[in-house]
Amino acid sequence: MVMRRPSGLKKAAGIVLLEVLVSVVVLAFGVLGIIGLQAAAIQHTTAAKHRLDASFIANERIGRMWGQPSALADFAETNTDIKDAFPEAGLPNGTRTTEIDGQRVTVTVTWQAPTADRPSNVVVVAHIVI
Repeated sequence: MVMRRPSGLKKAAGIVLLEVLVSVVVLAFGVLGIIGLQAAAIQHTTAAKHRLDASFIANERIGRMWGQPSALADFAETNTDIKDAFPEAGLPNGTRTTEIDGQRVTVTVTWQAPTADRPSNVVVVAHIVI
């Protein structure tokens, strides 16, 4: 005696496996999306830290100049490496340029992140009255 399945069960025998496979694929894409968002968040956080450090370095330079307004000319510099002066900043390939035009002072901090295709910079302009 051979037992036969009803014809409706024959058609539905592999549907559960197919549903599980589709759900695993959807879950995998979701996990990959979350990993991509996390990587982008880390990259943006690092860029924000670099901008913050560069802003601090430029404002520190201007603060020193406000403390000695009679010696503004002594603060002029071009592409000075800031690695030794600010090791905690961690700006990759960081340099600082200070230009003095009368009472107008422009401090530019430039750095190049390893993954960036071009350098970034922060420019701070101040008027220091003697």
